[in-house]
Amino acid sequence: MAFNRKATAVWNGTAREGSGKISSTSGVLNNTPYSFAARFVSEDGKLGTNPEELIASAHAACFTMALSAQLNGAGFTATELNTEATVTLEKVDGANRITNIHLETAGKVPDITDDKFQELAGIAKKGCPVSNALASVPISMNAKLL
Repeated sequence: MAFNRKATAVWNGTAREGSGKISSTSGVLNNTPYSFAARFVSEDGKLGTNPEELIASAHAACFTMALSAQLNGAGFTATELNTEATVTLEKVDGANRITNIHLETAGKVPDITDDKFQELAGIAKKGCPVSNALASVPISMNAKLL
């Protein structure tokens, strides 16, 4: 069975001075602003979102769900999993490129060893659908058992 998820983006004006709005079917994104400044100047999020932040959000969510599934399949239930994804955007040969994605995850998982947690986190990183979609970019990870 295939699942389709949708979002829309509207842009007005030039790339540098213009602005846009992003919306999603769920309404989580509802005319959320994005702009050149939100993407390349301000990192505090006050000017709106940007594509890299959205990729980071999707990757953090997908990986964390995949890790939970791996843990469950191995007979463990996390009391908490927390993941931060960092997407790095850099100028390479005169063009903006996503050059790295780093996953920083921590988990509270009763009765698991650190070795087993590391193993399952690695499997989740490789198996997460968003990781697979982003496979052209190096993805690093640090997993910590709390």
